[in-house]
Amino acid sequence: MNVFRLAGDLTHLLSLVVLLLKIVATKSCRGVSAKTQELYAIVFVTRYLDLLFSFVSLYNSVMKVVFLGSAFSIVYFMRYHKVVRHTYDRELDTFRSSFLVAGSMVLALLINSKYTFFEVLWTFSIYLEAVAILPQLVMLQRTGNIDNLTGNYVFLLGMYRGLYILNWIYRYSTERRYWQMIVWVSGIIQTALYADFFYYYLKCWNENRTLVIPQ
Repeated sequence: MNVFRLAGDLTHLLSLVVLLLKIVATKSCRGVSAKTQELYAIVFVTRYLDLLFSFVSLYNSVMKVVFLGSAFSIVYFMRYHKVVRHTYDRELDTFRSSFLVAGSMVLALLINSKYTFFEVLWTFSIYLEAVAILPQLVMLQRTGNIDNLTGNYVFLLGMYRGLYILNWIYRYSTERRYWQMIVWVSGIIQTALYADFFYYYLKCWNENRTLVIPQ
């Protein structure tokens, strides 16, 4: 654990809090991609199966349970809540997320560090997380004007990935034999996907106006 890893985890957690706050407080999920949230739920399930047979630390276990609970709570609200589900922009959330799942699984079967059941699932979760934000980014582009809470949620997710890159750099410079090429490449690709969003987010923030992403 180091300051970059801790900051990344807390930023990731804050992004989920912001999204849940938006949904619960406003009784609306307008502008939020259910497909991205479902992809993140799959990511957490396949990555955190080790909760069933491995204990690293209390912090590690609690964070995993919180991420799992948050992800499934968001999906529940968007798909099944009697009020919130009617605000879901289904016609804008049309990205074929099944292609991302299938592609990530094929890649995990072909490129992994160890060909075992749990290792392949863990690798799959890394690949899928790298692209899980795509349905949300496409939806934001189609939406045009974006409310502050949704924009802040996506910004915090991007910040979380950026902080994790700093964490990897720190660990590489201070730990012997720290080498995770699959994680590094996937994380860099994931962070790069936020570049366009970051540009418009910071530009609108600097100009103190509503976030708008050109179509």
